[in-house]
Amino acid sequence: MANHKSSKKRIRQTETNRLHNRYYMVTLRNALRKMRSTTEKSEAEKQVTPLTSMLDKLANRDLIHKNKAANLKSKLSKFVKSLQA
Repeated sequence: MANHKSSKKRIRQTETNRLHNRYYMVTLRNALRKMRSTTEKSEAEKQVTPLTSMLDKLANRDLIHKNKAANLKSKLSKFVKSLQA
């Protein structure tokens, strides 16, 4: 167990941040799942812009690596283009 006041505070902060980050990562995974299950091109095109924005924000906050965000955006745009109108 922590003995210093600062380390006790750090433990509290870490737990708060972990829950905060977990919320955003779960939201991202659910949005990706919803996007990949879409079969209509028009619906997918509506979803791609907010999803791209979400990926950029998470990469900016260092929750995911910037290259991972770029790879996911590339795969999503490729997926949208592959759908039939």
